[in-house]
Amino acid sequence: MVQFDKNDIEEAGLVKFDFLGLRTLTIIDWALEMVDKVRSVNGEGPLNIDSIPLDDAPTFEMLKRAETTAVFQLESRGMKELIKRLLPDSLDDMIALVALFRPGPLQSGMVDDFINRKHGRAEVSYPHPDYQHELLKPVLAPTYGIILYQEQVMQIAQVMAGYSLGQADMLRRAMGKKKARRNGQAARRLYGKAAPPTVSIKIWPVTSLTW
Repeated sequence: MVQFDKNDIEEAGLVKFDFLGLRTLTIIDWALEMVDKVRSVNGEGPLNIDSIPLDDAPTFEMLKRAETTAVFQLESRGMKELIKRLLPDSLDDMIALVALFRPGPLQSGMVDDFINRKHGRAEVSYPHPDYQHELLKPVLAPTYGIILYQEQVMQIAQVMAGYSLGQADMLRRAMGKKKARRNGQAARRLYGKAAPPTVSIKIWPVTSLTW
């Protein structure tokens, strides 16, 4: 372990790890202890948490009612309001829910667009009805055509500009740090590669909303 700045660590070629402490893990452990006490009285063995299905219908019904107090990242008033609007019914929806609850998506209209597409009130396009590209369909289908995750931006750079995974990651870093020179270089490369320029010029600015 060292005490250098994270940027110096990166320049030195070392790997930076963030270690976070979550009280939620302790709460889950307490809950399992309580469940196992009841199961023991009923002559049952300890509950294997890995055996709980990720598509459990009663759990999602409770989630849709925003009964999420003490649930990590889902318990704030704003998040509960978003849950009631989005009505998540899959693990993918829950992942998207957390990603959407940020200033960028909330202020850009992305949240409304995502919800309307999910519930069939708006057309699902890749990424926009006026400028679509078939190469983006497998990348954006899980999020109803919305560019929501940084990983999707990396995949777009791969399929539309021929980036390697390493180059796509450098692009992600440049965009995240708002480095105009690198961002401009990436945009010019995107314009000249797989997608027609009229399409790629419109798609590129949309990716910045992910941040």
